[in-house]
Amino acid sequence: MRTQQEEAVLDRSRSEDFVTMTVAGQTFGVPVLHVRDVLGPQKITRVPLAPPEIAGSLNLRGRIVTAVSMRQRLGLAPAEHPERAMAVVVEHEDEPYSLLVDEVGEVLSLSESQRDQNPATLDPKWRQIADGLYRLEGNLLIILNIGAVLGAIRAEA
Repeated sequence: MRTQQEEAVLDRSRSEDFVTMTVAGQTFGVPVLHVRDVLGPQKITRVPLAPPEIAGSLNLRGRIVTAVSMRQRLGLAPAEHPERAMAVVVEHEDEPYSLLVDEVGEVLSLSESQRDQNPATLDPKWRQIADGLYRLEGNLLIILNIGAVLGAIRAEA
């Protein structure tokens, strides 16, 4: 059996790794274990009658991947240059999806003990897809719940 002090030390030492990305100036994080690829700007083929969040599809080494506009999903204005969007490929229920973001940042390893719950002031649309946040120097890192981000889109389709 561990003492409470040993448990506290272990809790502080547990860390989570996140791929960071920026959408309209806000930093988001996706757990590294969900990320399959990070791609530069890609040719996106529009899909007729798709929900507004679906930017289209792209070809990733012979596999068709649904491209999700994170700006649209988050209720933000379209990018001035959507052709410059970066793609973070994640897997959900054995299907690849590409999250289209403005920029992809670095991989951060953060202590689980520093993670905060979603504040009540967080936009309701964002709150439903966020798994908490980290307070970084000068901004917040909102952790995305990939199942929630893609679940609503899958339900609409």
